[in-house]
Amino acid sequence: MSKAVYPGTFDPVTFGHVDIIERASRMFDHLVVGVLENKSKNHLLSPEERADLIRKVTDHLDNVSVEIFDGLSVDFAKKNKAAVMVRGLRAVTDFEYELSMSQTNRVLNCDVDTVFLTTNLEFAYLSSSTVREVAAFNGDISRFVPKVVQDKVLDKIKERSN
Repeated sequence: MSKAVYPGTFDPVTFGHVDIIERASRMFDHLVVGVLENKSKNHLLSPEERADLIRKVTDHLDNVSVEIFDGLSVDFAKKNKAAVMVRGLRAVTDFEYELSMSQTNRVLNCDVDTVFLTTNLEFAYLSSSTVREVAAFNGDISRFVPKVVQDKVLDKIKERSN
């Protein structure tokens, strides 16, 4: 059985992330989406909220599961007995960073390979930070994230401003 992990912060999950998840789910028997719990960052959504949203937007994919993790992505892959880590690439700058991380991960665990999936051109500009910024200024994020995510992000921003 081929198994892969797709780690990230997903704060929030975007249409670009969903595209990568859907495509990776067709490539592997099982895909574990790992939601990074990074206590040093000030996230909009909690790890539990992010994981719940990913479960909701991927509930049509039978071979996808979602887990929260902390620490190194390569250790998350090992814990899940996954030989492959999936990473999405939007631009050349992503490639430079991701290539360096993939090489570091190979040094840390030579049994885990990284597969890069280029983002659909429709979402090449899109990032979670863009979604948060547009939403913070009351912009329309409906073309960036699924409706359930949009509602949660807007509720969270409203809650923080009170």
